[in-house]
Amino acid sequence: MPMTLASPAFAHQGEIPGLFTCQGDDRSPPLVWNGAPADTQSFVLIVDDPDAPDPAAPKMTWVHWLLYNLPAGTGALAEAVGQAALPPGTLQGITDAKRVGYHGPCPPIGQHRYYFKLYALDVLLPDLGQPTKPALLKAMAGHVLAEAQLMGTYRKKR
Repeated sequence: MPMTLASPAFAHQGEIPGLFTCQGDDRSPPLVWNGAPADTQSFVLIVDDPDAPDPAAPKMTWVHWLLYNLPAGTGALAEAVGQAALPPGTLQGITDAKRVGYHGPCPPIGQHRYYFKLYALDVLLPDLGQPTKPALLKAMAGHVLAEAQLMGTYRKKR
């Protein structure tokens, strides 16, 4: 059975509700997953937008959230989860907004796609401080057992 990732707040390829964006409370959506391999030691979650700044002419992938060392027994994250409510041992990286923690969709133009990517690893990563996405991907290299993704879209309401 492949690993799956979903949210009770929006369907895969569906619109992310405004509550989880810069036009709402900018809170993280609830996430649930299952089907991780038996030898999973930890999870990594990366949320990014490959359509920045303009989906008609993307120039970069904008990172919205980085979590690592989510414990192997974890199968969900609650809505609006902050550092204090993350599972024990979970660490966060720094986003392209130069901050730690979730920051939701806030596209400057057009409809963007937001990918929630979950990776099951065969190791617990060392404390990387507040890594960027490239540093986190480098640390994960050779340790990914399975991955799942959930994609949602968002266009700012005028």
